[in-house]
Amino acid sequence: MPRNRSTKIVATLGPASSTYSQIFALAEAGVDVFRLNASHGTQRDHAERYRQIRAVEETVGRPIGVLLDLQGPKLRVGTFQEVAVILAGGDRFRLDLDPTPGDRSRVCVPHPEIFASLEPGHELLLNDGRMRLRVLSCGPDHAETEVLVGGTLSDRKGMNVPGTTLALSALSEKDRSDLQFGLTLGVDWIGLSFVQRPEDILEARALIGDRAHIMTKVEKPAALPRLEEIIALSDAVMVARGDLGVELPPEDVPGLQKRMIRMSRAAGKPVIVATQMLESMITEPTPTRAEASDVATAVYDGSDAVMLSAESASGKHPVEAVAMMDRIIRRVERDPLYRRIMDSEHPRPEATTPDALSAAARQIAETISAAGIATFTSTGSTARRASRERPTVPILGLSARRETARLLSLAWGVHPVWTADVESFAEMVERASLVAAQEGIGTPGQSLIVTAGVPFGTPGTTNSLRVVTITSNGLNSTAETKVHEPA
Repeated sequence: MPRNRSTKIVATLGPASSTYSQIFALAEAGVDVFRLNASHGTQRDHAERYRQIRAVEETVGRPIGVLLDLQGPKLRVGTFQEVAVILAGGDRFRLDLDPTPGDRSRVCVPHPEIFASLEPGHELLLNDGRMRLRVLSCGPDHAETEVLVGGTLSDRKGMNVPGTTLALSALSEKDRSDLQFGLTLGVDWIGLSFVQRPEDILEARALIGDRAHIMTKVEKPAALPRLEEIIALSDAVMVARGDLGVELPPEDVPGLQKRMIRMSRAAGKPVIVATQMLESMITEPTPTRAEASDVATAVYDGSDAVMLSAESASGKHPVEAVAMMDRIIRRVERDPLYRRIMDSEHPRPEATTPDALSAAARQIAETISAAGIATFTSTGSTARRASRERPTVPILGLSARRETARLLSLAWGVHPVWTADVESFAEMVERASLVAAQEGIGTPGQSLIVTAGVPFGTPGTTNSLRVVTITSNGLNSTAETKVHEPA
């Protein structure tokens, strides 16, 4: 049966959610895409989780997407002689390439690219932004700094260099190893972390080819000036607010979230809002009202999906967190205001036949109160165009390619179905009618809008639209209305 919501849920797997029964419970609670976080766990751990996901997929009988999220070039300080050091405002502190364990006067930063990019006056953030340093002087292998905001610093804490584009590849050696592992495994999405420039995506694309799709995580302010180019090169976008919020003032993040969602929707790219959405549910059985409002805001903004991280990976209440997110989404999508927002913000269709037919499908479906829109697609582009229109009815995404059906599990409003291939337009219409009835999209006697590209299997050729009547046996009644059909 289709979800009774359009916005999708992504959940991260981890120690609290690695067994078949745990993953099955999460899928039943509402997860559409599972995330494997390469920053934690081993490749062996992730391979076992992937195996369990696919076993659950067979049981629940619907496509489930899998995202492998690469760690990216996370910048960290080295180690200390003691457990930790305490730095106070006004202290002098040296950063260098010397691997010797540090003390209150210095520590190793094993990233020569940082020193190559620094200039006096630059500010550095340590320990997830809790500590702040200012560069007084620097060279190719060191930086002398003044502590502006002090605190406790321990081994391998994170480091950020706001306002600076580092001469650093988006793929570390670990990332390259994890990437090849993920491609061999068969994951659907590769999450590309700490993207700074369009070239980072092109570098990853050269390695990935067509074996998986790229989800670009926007978490570096350096990416913002070229955001339009970055989105155009991506297959999907994640608004990764955690690291983005470290380098930017907190008050800047909500506006950027809305901007990135609008830009991604206009480009027809799925967009996920992530990080700290129900964070109190890591330990508590219910979220704060502010967290519920945060999830709701992402839904009102029109995001394709919202994501859980530690809540489902290591929290005490992973299933409850998914169920709560599901409840929040459904409540928002029943709000008349949500529908008014979606109707008022349709991206302008491009001057192409596929875009024109996708817009027409939405309008016709709403005018005649159709049960849904059925799309036949080999690459997913037809269904994603329908999703971009944010129709009031479900979208049935039919594909003969299991990989495509899994990709569509992330797209707003799409109920993906892996089905046998069709050889003629008449067979396509009959199949759409039958599957719509079987999947609970509509009932016999209701209208169904069917769109596809002919000849079949040719990407990007959505060129036909037909209104049919659903029947119990999949054969269409004579009440069929032909809107457009290729010769």
